[in-house]
Amino acid sequence: MPARSAPRPMPASRAGQEPLLALEEFLPYRLNRLADKVSREFSKIYADRHGLTRPEWRTLATLGQFGTMTATEIGAHSSMHKTKVSRAVSALEKRKWLARGIDPLDRRLEHLTLTRAGHAAYRDLVPLMKAHEARLLGRASASERQAIQNAIDVLERALKL
Repeated sequence: MPARSAPRPMPASRAGQEPLLALEEFLPYRLNRLADKVSREFSKIYADRHGLTRPEWRTLATLGQFGTMTATEIGAHSSMHKTKVSRAVSALEKRKWLARGIDPLDRRLEHLTLTRAGHAAYRDLVPLMKAHEARLLGRASASERQAIQNAIDVLERALKL
């Protein structure tokens, strides 16, 4: 089988045609790549330390930050689909890191909260996550870090996040 050659760069535009989209310069593409890479880097910490998946970590972190919440609230806060939240809740419950409580006014609602073991895992991971964030951002100057925060704030406001 012949070796495949690297794809050739396409011209920015062709006569009489619309300009091509340079994907590597397109903001949604760049943000998605960056978010995925950062998330994968951070996942090494909680996966290696506790064998958690991303949804499990996000569920643990959300409950660690806010206390008791419903699965719907966790999904809304962490931008996770309800099936991912449901699987994460089940996995954390199986570890005895999460407890479910029934709402006395609406028995269809479950209030989720971390157990002592869940809080211990959360407290174990928080300093590691903060240190990793500091190392990542430490590559930028103070003014660059502020510019990053400002740009994220602008985009979140524009998208109503």
